[in-house]
Amino acid sequence: QVQLVESGGGSVQPGGSLRLSCAASGSIFSINAMGWYRQAPGNERELVAVSFSGGRTNYADSVKGRFTISRDNAKNTASLQMNDLKPEDTAVYYCNARGVHFVGARPFDSWGQGTQVTVSS
Repeated sequence: QVQLVESGGGSVQPGGSLRLSCAASGSIFSINAMGWYRQAPGNERELVAVSFSGGRTNYADSVKGRFTISRDNAKNTASLQMNDLKPEDTAVYYCNARGVHFVGARPFDSWGQGTQVTVSS
């Protein structure tokens, strides 16, 4: 079992910045991808940014140039630096990790509990 703990959400004015952090723990042999998704009320959960083990990253078009994802593979952590936040970035942000368990080499796809980000003047 793999647990993800997120931190760093909150409220900020438009144009402000926030940094989200996620730490994975448990039976982890490797993490192939670690990323952030978000879900606003009435909307489906959508990809924000993902970092793959080889170093490649993907971003939603709406956050390119404003958000940056980073990973520490040794510590099984990921962060999302969010700059120039807009009201439309308001959502619950979820950390996701996909990889392989240490025991049995079974795959896992785990989610954090979510952290609220509110952008409002």
